[in-house]
Amino acid sequence: MMQATVREVAEWSGAEGIRSYSDESDNILTGVSTDTRTILPGQLFVPIQGERFDGHDYVQKAVDAGAAAALWNASIPTPTDIDIPFILVDNTLNALQALSVGYLNNGLKAKVVAVTGSNGKTTTKDLITSVLSTSFLVHKTEGNYNNHIGLPLTILSAASNTEILILEMGMSGRGEISLLSSLAKPDVAIVTNIGESHLLHLGSRRNIARAKLEITDGLKPGGQLVYYGDEPLLAEELAALNLDKEIKLITFGENSDNDWIARYIRVTAEGTQFSVAGDADTSYTLPVPGRHNAVNALAAVAVGRLFDISFASIGEGLKSTKLTGMRIERSAAKNGATILNDAYNASPTSVKAAINLVAELSGYRRKWIVLGDMLELGTDEVELHGEIGRYLNESKTDYVLLFGPLSEQTYREATLGFREGNVLHFPDKDSLAEYLLEHSEAEDLVLVKASRGMRLEEIVSILQKGAKE
Repeated sequence: MMQATVREVAEWSGAEGIRSYSDESDNILTGVSTDTRTILPGQLFVPIQGERFDGHDYVQKAVDAGAAAALWNASIPTPTDIDIPFILVDNTLNALQALSVGYLNNGLKAKVVAVTGSNGKTTTKDLITSVLSTSFLVHKTEGNYNNHIGLPLTILSAASNTEILILEMGMSGRGEISLLSSLAKPDVAIVTNIGESHLLHLGSRRNIARAKLEITDGLKPGGQLVYYGDEPLLAEELAALNLDKEIKLITFGENSDNDWIARYIRVTAEGTQFSVAGDADTSYTLPVPGRHNAVNALAAVAVGRLFDISFASIGEGLKSTKLTGMRIERSAAKNGATILNDAYNASPTSVKAAINLVAELSGYRRKWIVLGDMLELGTDEVELHGEIGRYLNESKTDYVLLFGPLSEQTYREATLGFREGNVLHFPDKDSLAEYLLEHSEAEDLVLVKASRGMRLEEIVSILQKGAKE
């Protein structure tokens, strides 16, 4: 994590000055925190201001926990009874972002790999991390630290000897990824795909593509953009951008005109195997199932080769990847059924990929697909839920269990493709989980997927613990 003097922090954050009752400008600060619940002794406290809260109100708690200094909005009087250096700035959030840039340029000096996309960006980030870790000291985005606050904190949490920083970039609207890219100045940028997430805010897939391609705004001259070549929108929008001629474009996918092409994809419940065109002698293994994950892994192969990692080491890295939770996370129900927990998020594209995965898997007595609402889809949300219902049929799964008001449209459409009673809609998660526990068996497969706000991991938890006594 960042180690810097109070004076350096003031310089990097663009401070107006330092207010302190003693000369502590050369004191070393070790790390940065915005949260008084997790701050550690010796760290810099950054009070963030929101619509309904002000972190400045909690500075005493931060000091009690060991904070050694604080960024401070210069328009707010500093507490007279707290004896730590207050680094005075116009805006603490802007100062946090500037501080991360200062550390990146002066204390860290790592190569930066940035990842965005509608679906698969976290899995792709994990795959890239595992590949690059075979040859370099890497640091990656953890959890949901992929926004205007989380990305600076991720940079500041990296050890000074980090060689490659792998940053996930999320968004809900235009301009957000542009900011993140401008802060991080990536050497390599990856766009996984364009889906329907954020249609509510952006209105169309084309606008989503434009927002994702903002990742090029901070891309260094001579950098590389690795993107999903099977998506025409990306190629079309890239052609309209005035990119630096030194930036190299690299594509991946299943179509034959890509630079990196997946071949011979084989999916099981335990994982995925595939080869890369031109390297058919090497079979790559992933610890996560799904044809779409073979495509995600191609991005990791491409990035690995950009850093001169051998194909053999890339294969070892892919095989040993530790994935972030709730991304097709495999576990067992109390009754022995196999659970695939993919409940972190959902869009029509990712739900169809999950349905295809269930259809591909064999060796199970029966298959169950549990779906909740897909959120933030805008004015087309009802039609898009109906589209999922039409996509489902008995060739892909035996049963469909649904929860959520929008999923009622999925239910209406899906019933047309199944025998009576094999598609059900439930008023609450408890009743759905209890039905599944009662009717599923040890040889069955259960996939659970929905948007984050539906919290379908609660169903997974009930399945794992078993029926209430």
